[in-house]
Amino acid sequence: MVTFLASIAILILGYFIYGTFVERIFGADENRPTPCHTRFDGVDYVPMDKYRNSLIQLLNIAGLGPIYGAISGAQWGPIAFLWIVFGGILAGAVHDYLSGMLSLRHDGANVPELVRIYLGERTKLLVNVFTIVLLVLVGVVFVTGPAGLLAILTPGVLSKSAWVWIIFAYYFLATVLPVDKIVGRIYPLFGAILIIMAIGIGGALITQGYDIPELTLQNLHPKGMPAWPLLFVTIACGAISGFHSTQSPIVARCVKNEKEGKFIFYGMMIAESVIALIWAAAAMSFYGGTEKLGEVLATTAGPSAVVKEASFAMMGRIGGVLAIFGVVVLPITSGDTAFRAARLTIAELLKLDQKDVLNRYKIAVPLFIVGAILSQIDFNIVWRYFAWANQTLAMMVLWVGAFYLAKVGRLHWIATLPATFMTAVSVTYILQAPEGFSLPTSVSYPVGAIAAIGLLAYFLLKTRNLGVSQAQEQKI
Repeated sequence: MVTFLASIAILILGYFIYGTFVERIFGADENRPTPCHTRFDGVDYVPMDKYRNSLIQLLNIAGLGPIYGAISGAQWGPIAFLWIVFGGILAGAVHDYLSGMLSLRHDGANVPELVRIYLGERTKLLVNVFTIVLLVLVGVVFVTGPAGLLAILTPGVLSKSAWVWIIFAYYFLATVLPVDKIVGRIYPLFGAILIIMAIGIGGALITQGYDIPELTLQNLHPKGMPAWPLLFVTIACGAISGFHSTQSPIVARCVKNEKEGKFIFYGMMIAESVIALIWAAAAMSFYGGTEKLGEVLATTAGPSAVVKEASFAMMGRIGGVLAIFGVVVLPITSGDTAFRAARLTIAELLKLDQKDVLNRYKIAVPLFIVGAILSQIDFNIVWRYFAWANQTLAMMVLWVGAFYLAKVGRLHWIATLPATFMTAVSVTYILQAPEGFSLPTSVSYPVGAIAAIGLLAYFLLKTRNLGVSQAQEQKI
């Protein structure tokens, strides 16, 4: 229990201390015009207040990852707490803040455009394809996951397949309608359900005497799976997730003042880390250890079974239903904006004006046809590819942030160090994972380390003579 409570306290302190440090380094300027004013279009560029934007950002980024990922990552034991806390503060929240603020500085640009500006045209083409594929995978993953949970609540009434099509229909409307028509209006209700879920599960852990394990560096995975790099890919949302950078531009186009960025982008990532921490602790303690947790996760229901059993046991029938709805809300409010972000990314690539509703349909219809086809593929296969692609995109965005900070003569190490770390994670994982090259750790470990060090050396060489004057910085 001490480790759990200390972890929450460190996350909160991280927001106020390190978050302020990152904001100061970036140089948020409250007098600088933001895209919602300079490019207002009534569809995607719409001024909204700080708290609505924050809630939208949290619901956009907090999909299945901080719950399903945290539950799966809990198999390694309390070392998962360390990754959630320090990954969230030093990597994930920095990644989210930089992606959101850079989008603000570049008229609400999506990730591929930011990559073009700082990493070059060739890299942009790769990242365009990479980002669109990731967003469609996210949308599919966040259809099938919540559909399965909703089917649990409606046995004999609505099947999982029926819920898949209902959720797809909602996603389509959220993708093509103006941002303030559905996303801006329905999210406060979803946010209330999310808060009830988090408080309910977290409160039950504290008040009902669950034995949350204290910190140990021992690997407690029931199958002995190595923590490096598997833990750092399994728990993505909640620590660091490249998917977040695809969502930040949606909100960046609605932010009225740059000084709101710390609360909206850095703060909501910390909030997501708290959610992940709660579910990791619940998974570790509810079954009395990682051995039994591993057995439950090995069933066909997987993390959904953990969510159902823990929610009803900790919060009773009514509270359990609300908790499950809270879990359902997270992926649905990420899946809808995943498809929306895919539309915006493709529109930016093809230079299609999105004020024209017909242009929105031209992109959205093919997207959803592809999504419907992919939804028929085994969930676990789609999830594994999503997990690696997710962390690889996070690595790319951190390097973009590092190049920007170096270019404007600011302390780039806040992005460079986590970028180097995530390079090692991403390269090592794809070399040894079954869905990758299936190489032994004797190969994947050193090659991953060499790739990370080599990219760091390249970055330092390329940015050695960078740095612009204050006057030039105002134009960036």
